[in-house]
This record gives sequence, structure tokens and C-alpha cells, in this order.
Amino acid sequence: MSQSMALEEWATRFDQHRPRLQSIARRTLGSPWAADDAVQETWLRLQRAERAAIDNLEAWLTTVVSRVCIDQIRHRSSRPEDLIDEPEVVDEPSEGADPSDQAMLADDLGLAMQVILDQLGPLERLALVLHDIFALSYDDIAPIVERTATAARQLASRGRAKLRAVDVGAVRSRQQHAITAFLDAARAGDFGGLLQLLDPEIELRADDDAVTLATEGAEYGAPLLTGTTRGGDAVARVFAGRAELTRLVLVDGLPAAAYVSDGVVHAVYLVSIEDGRITGLDVLADPARLASLHTAF
Repeated sequence: MSQSMALEEWATRFDQHRPRLQSIARRTLGSPWAADDAVQETWLRLQRAERAAIDNLEAWLTTVVSRVCIDQIRHRSSRPEDLIDEPEVVDEPSEGADPSDQAMLADDLGLAMQVILDQLGPLERLALVLHDIFALSYDDIAPIVERTATAARQLASRGRAKLRAVDVGAVRSRQQHAITAFLDAARAGDFGGLLQLLDPEIELRADDDAVTLATEGAEYGAPLLTGTTRGGDAVARVFAGRAELTRLVLVDGLPAAAYVSDGVVHAVYLVSIEDGRITGLDVLADPARLASLHTAF
């Protein structure tokens, strides 16, 4: 078998794991675009690895994408004043039952992490995501975060305690209200209303599939998407009088919007909200990206 053919087979195997890797990275990093970079770096590392020595590809990929995420977070916080402090952990079990040791519901964890993501260190984020969402044991997480299993549990427990301070019910309600108001204003062509709901510095990013889908549907009222649009005025023009088929949904437990036709999700709008205003919109229609999302409507 040629080396190129062997690599093609590994690429096929990698693509089977891509949605899971995308989900781990996106939840940990908080951005689909940063997740893309992490998954691509994972693929590059697989190409350079001694692939014949990999016994469990899923475990190997999970470890690599997790460590790539850690590197990304630390790189973004490379200035001394921006360093994220990791909690000090010890190899001693806690006495008694600690409520923060109980795994959170994945949807609640995802929403709480969105609110205070920057208050969590990279190892806390990973321990929480891998344990509470992907059900890895602390024994499995330990080598990924390069700590003992006890220390991995403590990382998750301390991070979870921070997240439990977030009133996820209230946050979810406020975000759903903001997205509903945005969609209503868009459909009604209420330009002034859109400006009130959009942060002046908002950034709208759409993947290539979303741009193509919107272009093909422009005459039927699809948003006038391009790759990147910045500023409240420009983004309001993209949506004013449009988005007729876009509806409120939950994506991995987070309020979002989606273009749904005949019960099929064709595109999702991941929405970032601060102080009641929409600060970011990520429009995704790439099948691999959609496969990494759980959309409920």
C-alpha cells in the first residue's frame, strides 16, 4: 500500500472523529473558528505522528485536541497581566460529599461557561468539558491535563463551583428574549429596532457554506451574508426585512437561531450577548460543523 493511500485512510478515520473533536474544542475555547484551528492542528499532528503506534485513535485525538486547546488559551493570555491562574491542587481526597463534585447538566454547564469562560483556567475548562459533557473518567482525564486523577477531579470541582454561581435560568431567559426580539425586528424590517439590539462593535462571521446558502436564497428573504461584517449599522442591513425562516432554537443548551426547513437545520446562528445586546453572530452551515452541534427546537 502506498504511503499516500495510507494517509488517505487515516484522513477518513480522522473525519469520523471530527464532530467530536470540534465539539470539545468549541466548548473549551468558546469559538467555532478557534475550534477549527485546534482541529486542523490536531490533524497536522496526526500526520506527523508515528501512526502505527496509536492503539486507540479516539483517545489519542482527544488528548491532542485537548492539549492544543490548552496551548491556544495560554497563548491568548501570554501577557503577564493577562495570565490565567490555575487553582492549586493537591493529591488528597476531599472529606465528605461536596456538591461541586456532582456533574452539571451539559446544557447548564455550556451556558454557564459562556457567561464566565474567561474566569476559568484552561485545565478547569477541559476537566469540566471532558467529564461533565463527554463522560470521561478522571483517570482518563488525568494524563490529558498532566495531573493525577485526584487533581483532575479537584480542577473540575473548583471550576464547577464557579459555574454554579451563574443563574442559568435567568441567563437563558434573557438571551432567548434578546434573540426573539432580534428576529422579530429583522422580519419586520425594523432597522432602528435592530440597532438598539446590536452592539455597535458587533462582528458577524459566516462560513462559506452559509454564505452560499444565503446567496442562493437572497431573493426569498435570506440574510445578505458575506464572510465577515462588522458594526451594528452594517449587520442591521444584513438582516433588515429578512431572516423569515430563521427561528429561536437551543444549540448545545445555548439560546441561538437556526434556518430550519421541513424539520431540517440548514444553518445555525451562534449568538454572543453582553448586557442585553448582541455582540457576535457566528453563522454555520458546513455539514461537519453542524454535525458537532446538538440543535433543539
